[in-house]
Amino acid sequence: MSEAQVAVPRKRSKSDGDARHEAIYRAVSDAIVEQRLKPGARLREDALADVFSISRTGIRKILQRLALEQLVTLTPRRGASVTRPTADEAKDVFDARQLIECGLMPDIARRITDKDASELRDMAKRERQALRNGEQSAAIRLSADFHVRLAQLSGNATLAEFVERLCSRSSLILAVYGHRGHLGCESHDHDDLIGYLEAGNGERAKAFMSRHLKAIEASLSMVEEEENVPDLQQIFGG
Repeated sequence: MSEAQVAVPRKRSKSDGDARHEAIYRAVSDAIVEQRLKPGARLREDALADVFSISRTGIRKILQRLALEQLVTLTPRRGASVTRPTADEAKDVFDARQLIECGLMPDIARRITDKDASELRDMAKRERQALRNGEQSAAIRLSADFHVRLAQLSGNATLAEFVERLCSRSSLILAVYGHRGHLGCESHDHDDLIGYLEAGNGERAKAFMSRHLKAIEASLSMVEEEENVPDLQQIFGG
């Protein structure tokens, strides 16, 4: 048989596989933040592989990524489970955000452009709209995206990546300990912050970011639940 007669199956490109893994990662991440997957819930590799029709190796890589962001906890012989944040861990996360995000404000104030400010205002607008629509998980995600984008504007890619992980962790903390319809800060906070940055007032922005983060932390109801007992009537009732 000649080479021309051999049918060569089309291989999925690496970018196709990357996009598929990113979509699965986002689906699991969203389910955790939205608390469809509750803190402490086990995440079996075989079950997830079946649900998403990919290999257990692929699922393992996604779970490892979520573990790096501390949304998932990996335990030897027990496997993966949704992380259950504690009050001490929440304090550590917000302390770290205070140190890093506040410290980045002067650099951002020097570098921000009109286009950047417009992009940030659009993000803040979508966050407010999500809250008004009662879409708490979407608002939490949009707020995290806003803070990550701010950090990226500093020009320090390493710190921006760290902020992204902290914001991902904060999203879980807010989902578990926050209040419905509120993110612990005033709805105009992000717009006010953008105004200080646009004006080039890095020190004012730094002080404002500090108050902003403290307000979010202070709003949390840090009551730890040892067990999550579902309301079966609410889940299955007509």
